Amino acid sequence: MKSGSAIPPLIFFIILAAGLAVAGAQVGSSISGAAGIAVISFILASLAGLAIKVPNQWERLIVLRLGKFLAMKGPGLCFIIPIVDTVVYWIDVRVITTSFNAEKTLTKDTVPVDVDAVLFWKVIDPEKAALAVADYQSAISWASQTALRDVIGKTILSDMLEGRDKISGELQRIIDARTAPWGINVIAVEVKDVLIPPALEDAMSMQAQAERERQARVILGDSERQVAEKFEQAAKSYVDNPTALHLRAMNMLYEGLKQNSTIVLVPSTALDSMQLGGVMGTTAMAAVQAEGKTASRATRPWTDAAHR
Repeated sequence: MKSGSAIPPLIFFIILAAGLAVAGAQVGSSISGAAGIAVISFILASLAGLAIKVPNQWERLIVLRLGKFLAMKGPGLCFIIPIVDTVVYWIDVRVITTSFNAEKTLTKDTVPVDVDAVLFWKVIDPEKAALAVADYQSAISWASQTALRDVIGKTILSDMLEGRDKISGELQRIIDARTAPWGINVIAVEVKDVLIPPALEDAMSMQAQAERERQARVILGDSERQVAEKFEQAAKSYVDNPTALHLRAMNMLYEGLKQNSTIVLVPSTALDSMQLGGVMGTTAMAAVQAEGKTASRATRPWTDAAHR
């Protein structure tokens, strides 16, 4: 890629203007002499414009002399011999990005995929890039596509979806090995996207959902097993300690009444097993007897008065 510079055209016009000024001064004495000076000034201006090259900081010039490699020049002000020397390439040595893809490429498990990737590379040897390959940019693009298809064909779909870093590293290794003789250094390769058929995508989604449900049920079953083990350990601690069992039962009833403030239903078998039936019956009987005594005391004065 050739960059424009204002210096060569400026020098061309300066030399041409100076020659025309000299020719204008000679018009009165000799018209042919003035024309000759004008022609000579134009030729010198053209040669000076062709001889001066000003590549930018990121550019390098590949110069051939009579068809043979002479030198690599730049950056800055450079001079060549017009007609004898030829600048065949203006090479950019900055990092360049190239997008490439592989469409409908079969994986190792025969799944068609579309893969998009980006290549980061730079020219480290402009001489090789200019002389070893005809068009190094097109060569890099084709080398990247063929390498991507080769890697896809050797990889199963699951590894491709989960291990993009591994695929990127393998692509970088392959492409760098192919482009090293051209003076190209591959800095990195990034796989942007992997597209699979919609039907297969739906099937994989259903499979992932079923796997999550299976894991949830396994976790729930394991939690129930752990709870049962804890209950079994707690039951063993109450076997030889009925007082602790009664206190625990009363605490459970208290917690239920405190939270609900309503009626608590307790199976009679549970009361019998925890020996709470007798306690509760005795308590209820004591309450009834207490109420009866209170009522009899309240009615006794009225009875005595009637007798009187």
